[in-house]
Amino acid sequence: MPTKRTPSDTPPRALLLDLDGVLLDTRPVMERAWREVRATHGLDVPFASYQRHLGREFDDIMRRLGVRDAQLVHETYKAASQAASHLARQFAGIAEVLHTFAAADWRLGVVTSKPLDRAAPLLAQLGCPFATVRTSSSMGRTKPAPDPILLALVDLGVDPAAAVYVGDMAVDQEAAARAGVAYVHAGWGYGQPTSPAPEIAVAPQGLLQLLRFGTPFVEGSLV
Repeated sequence: MPTKRTPSDTPPRALLLDLDGVLLDTRPVMERAWREVRATHGLDVPFASYQRHLGREFDDIMRRLGVRDAQLVHETYKAASQAASHLARQFAGIAEVLHTFAAADWRLGVVTSKPLDRAAPLLAQLGCPFATVRTSSSMGRTKPAPDPILLALVDLGVDPAAAVYVGDMAVDQEAAARAGVAYVHAGWGYGQPTSPAPEIAVAPQGLLQLLRFGTPFVEGSLV
């Protein structure tokens, strides 16, 4: 007779998430930092042009915008971002959703192109049990290359077939596809999905339905 699988027999699953536009609304931080960059370096590049390339490493964005002296610009942007970090806000419901996944034995990780020294203080706001954080400070190529997603899965000991990446920009979708990982687009974020059309969660709570959770409520509250 076949035996019933115990929870320990179930292959581990991973939920990986981008930071900006998925976990936290950092647009006010980025807008203020970019204003400082424009004022300090005399750049005639609107924030909307910068925002179109979010998800890429900062130096890559500068190349695409034709900005010279990227290192000096980055130092200005970094200092202004850190000074304005208090403007970041977590999206409504995201922390509760993450705790629900953790309670269901999903392994949680963050894959972002933000450097670790700027990502870590922001992630601390969430108080969530992230088992790995892969940033532009990590080894390997950055998004849209698959490297940071695959390295995060190595950290977690999870197969790509048992993982989901939640992002909000085209580079997130491309990175997930190249890593062989299912992608869910965060409809509450900053960008639009590309072809082929992915699953879209309109709000963080939508992740629970898309990933086949039953009712996430325990005693009237998300875990």
